[in-house]
Amino acid sequence: MKFRDWAQRVIYKIIDPVVHGLVKMGITPNIVTTTGLFFNIVAAGIFLYGGVYGKKGDFFYIGWAGGVILFAGLFDMLDGQVARIGGMSSRYGALYDSVLDRYSELIVFFGICSYLITQGYIIGFIIAFIALVGSLMVSYVRARAEGLGIECKVGFMQRPERVVLTAVGALGCGIAACFVDEGLMFNPIYIFETALFIIAIFSNVTAFARLNHCRKVMNI
Repeated sequence: MKFRDWAQRVIYKIIDPVVHGLVKMGITPNIVTTTGLFFNIVAAGIFLYGGVYGKKGDFFYIGWAGGVILFAGLFDMLDGQVARIGGMSSRYGALYDSVLDRYSELIVFFGICSYLITQGYIIGFIIAFIALVGSLMVSYVRARAEGLGIECKVGFMQRPERVVLTAVGALGCGIAACFVDEGLMFNPIYIFETALFIIAIFSNVTAFARLNHCRKVMNI
């Protein structure tokens, strides 16, 4: 069993009581998905506000945004479970979930890019933009392949990994800033930039791996 599958099962067991509670309350999967989008918008708003009004070197906003992203990520798992356990799965629900996931990712990366460019972290901005391109292409290649009748879920850097890395990197940056003196050589922003760099590299690698998978399936 892959680590990702094992971790997913553990999380499902933890959130199972919450899922049953939402089903009993009559909460639909689409409401859960929309709530997740709302919190991602909040996270992007924190990045935007911090970029415009925060002082350079004050990573308080990055840390809080990371926490909100991690919390919003829970709704990505909740909506699917609510649909399955509540017997509310539908083709439109799957489409709605996918579309809002893309909106969430774009909005969050917009917030990240705006923060980095506004605060003068040009290299970080470039890394974040490459991560955004890779993230979109991972989803696009899969959608295009499935439109051609090819199952395409290969690759490491899928949405859950991207969300966790972004959130943990942002949280790590915010927490480290509380313990690192400004005079030291180490800048907490490096933690966030490193997480984005990993996403930038492996999301694009995943996109090309999926493209290569489709090539093999098509026997080209």
